[in-house]
Amino acid sequence: MKILITGGTGFIGQALVPLLCTEHKVTVLTRSPNKAKAKLGEIPRLILNLDQLKSLDKFDVVINLAGEPIAEKPWTHKQKAKLCHSRWDVTAKLVELCQKSDQPPHTFISASAVGYYGRQKATPVDENSVPHNEFTHHLCQEWERLALLAQTERTRVCIMRIGVVLDSNGGALQRMITPFKLGLGGKIASGQQGMSWIHRRDVIRIIQYLMKTSSCNGVYNTTSPNPVSNKLLTKTLARSLHRPALFPLPRFVAEKLFGEMADILTEGQYVVPQRLLDEDFKFSYPTIDSAMAQIFPR
Repeated sequence: MKILITGGTGFIGQALVPLLCTEHKVTVLTRSPNKAKAKLGEIPRLILNLDQLKSLDKFDVVINLAGEPIAEKPWTHKQKAKLCHSRWDVTAKLVELCQKSDQPPHTFISASAVGYYGRQKATPVDENSVPHNEFTHHLCQEWERLALLAQTERTRVCIMRIGVVLDSNGGALQRMITPFKLGLGGKIASGQQGMSWIHRRDVIRIIQYLMKTSSCNGVYNTTSPNPVSNKLLTKTLARSLHRPALFPLPRFVAEKLFGEMADILTEGQYVVPQRLLDEDFKFSYPTIDSAMAQIFPR
């Protein structure tokens, strides 16, 4: 198949692109070709921006992973706008190109996030749960709305509400590990908030499953079937690193350090991938212990 990928240099994309290149013709959309070549090598064909495309006639599948990392900078008004438009603008342009195509892609897979649901306390969340109206919901709701405009009789759209992606060499764990290695790690706030996580390898397997399964469409929670509390994640990470977890980060300190962005640390959701479970998708790393054992082998 001929596949167009946006966000190919991100944490998921860096693992996905080389794998897909072994079986398919892959084109990566990037504004920084030198950065892309450094991260991905010379295997995929690279294009500079969407303006180089007049349609999506040449592609069978579009995988839309583009977006400014959500937790790297405080949520100033300017940063919030950047978070939104880095997702919305690319998605809207892809949909426009899809609608202009004489032979549009048969599959359009677009990322979203569990932030769609907002804070949910301890209530289990599936694809039909009612969201809490806050910034992350607003961001994801519009992101999804735009992507679903590509849905036609010839193009099916799959939305992936992705949780916290875990793996070595990047992502959330890269930011979490340092204080633990220094012996300064601990739970955040009460530690009871839900952490809806997933191993990066399972994210990639889900993308492949959605690509190949023509009956798939609509929203899929892309999380492990076993979400955990922040406290349990913290304890498991500390045990995997053979370090203590004695220094909690109080809520007021998190809010002082990160402002509104602290919400993604102190609030959470226990998200369940109900649609994937109903379709009997088999996770390689269904539990936090199995994921950490792979990431931090003894």
